[in-house]
Amino acid sequence: MKTAAVSQKTNTASNASGSRLQRTGKKIWTSRYLYLLLLPTFIWYILFMYAPLYGAQIAFRDFMPALGITGGKWVGFKYFIQFFKSEYFGRLIKNTLGISVYSIVVGFPIPVILALLMNEVRNKYFKKSVQTIVYMPHFISAVVVVSLLNAMLSPSNGLINQIIQLFGGDAIHFMAEPRYFKTVYVLSDIWQSAGYGSIVYLAALTSIDPSLYEAATVDGASKWKKLLHITLPCILPTIMTMLILRMGSIFTVGYEKIMLMYNPATYETADVISTYVYRRAFEGGEYSFSAAIGLFNSIINFIVIIVFNKISKRISEVSLW
Repeated sequence: MKTAAVSQKTNTASNASGSRLQRTGKKIWTSRYLYLLLLPTFIWYILFMYAPLYGAQIAFRDFMPALGITGGKWVGFKYFIQFFKSEYFGRLIKNTLGISVYSIVVGFPIPVILALLMNEVRNKYFKKSVQTIVYMPHFISAVVVVSLLNAMLSPSNGLINQIIQLFGGDAIHFMAEPRYFKTVYVLSDIWQSAGYGSIVYLAALTSIDPSLYEAATVDGASKWKKLLHITLPCILPTIMTMLILRMGSIFTVGYEKIMLMYNPATYETADVISTYVYRRAFEGGEYSFSAAIGLFNSIINFIVIIVFNKISKRISEVSLW
């Protein structure tokens, strides 16, 4: 009897499993064209995001290009310890965090504010003109942006220094003063990315039900009240999602623009993890050491996004998962 019952349960489970597979297969076949559209993206992620993870093992080896990825001697956490004991470790962490936190505190609200302001513009031609103007800097290369900064902040004939001298001040060499580097970097980054970043929030604003504003108008609510009690609560999930994603890259500061801006005089405040990795890898040929730093950086970012996601879920009930 027991054997028969077990056999019956096994057959039932097998039939249920087969039925689920059939239903899943039917759903996939029904949406086959959508999955076909998704296929190139899936292949791209496999080739350029997951396949390279195999090479992360060079962070634990004495990597030699001639020997291949697995040919070097296994050294464990040697390069991680070497980085932690390095005289540059504290400076790199401080500068990277300093620039990232500065960018988040000062720069993150700007696209939200910009989207809210543009959403209030009723003249569509003026609105489109403003949108075009604020989006354009995003498509300017870092080389051109830094060239513009050098021209505008030049101590001899730069526009900013001419204004300072006009009011009786002395010319300042902004690009060679360590104390000004973070401000110049962050403000120029805001100018370049704020307009493009506002697109997400403008899209979120268009999804708000107009009847909410109509009801608020009937109740006599002012524009400020509508903003506080309708607009911001409705786009809060989008704001929190973008903030979580931004926090997930808090230890990642792009090296391209910084390398174009900094010089030995500003290393004190300008040198970050990504620029240090670049120098050690491509100028010093220390690939294993650089891979170890990069892997450490990715792990820290991963931990930060998990922690901040939990905090966001507890406080605002908005999370990525």
